[in-house]
Amino acid sequence: MSIHTNLINVIGHFIRMDEDEKQFISSLFVSRQFRKNDYFLRQGQVCREAGFIEKGLIRYYSIKDSGEELTFDFGKENDFTCNYESFLDHSVSRRSIQCIEPTEILCASYENLQLIYSKVKEGEKFGRLICEQLYVYALKKATSFYEDQPEQRYLHFINNYPDLQQRIPQYYISSFVGVKPPSLSRIRKRLAM
Repeated sequence: MSIHTNLINVIGHFIRMDEDEKQFISSLFVSRQFRKNDYFLRQGQVCREAGFIEKGLIRYYSIKDSGEELTFDFGKENDFTCNYESFLDHSVSRRSIQCIEPTEILCASYENLQLIYSKVKEGEKFGRLICEQLYVYALKKATSFYEDQPEQRYLHFINNYPDLQQRIPQYYISSFVGVKPPSLSRIRKRLAM
């Protein structure tokens, strides 16, 4: 059995694991391949897996009643991905997770994550630390959405994703910032001065 090295390294930033635990955790994740524009999760489905992005790039978005897509986040290599709200309470997802490049995701079911929490010595600690990290991130994003101007949100994007500007289509970045593409061009020009 091979160890999913990147996954284990990232988990290792949160908890200590012995070799048996590393093997056990690796055995609970299955590799899935996605083509560009494939979905890890569609709006209206229940999220049944949590994933770890081994390779590729994803976006999180929802569709307003008007049909407009609202991109609210991105995920890249070595990030975890999931609609945790849907995953944890088995509710219908109000957002989609779409691959914007060919992507490989290591996937674990809800039941397999529960095995990590119960059978790995520091498994519950890992779950708690991930939840704390997600909570703080969600608060920062919500605060930014309500308090920051589009230019500040674009600066946050650059700071949080410095390596992704060339990989993400501009209209997704515009949607993420909360402006139309012509406005994003103006913001970029102002910042370049």
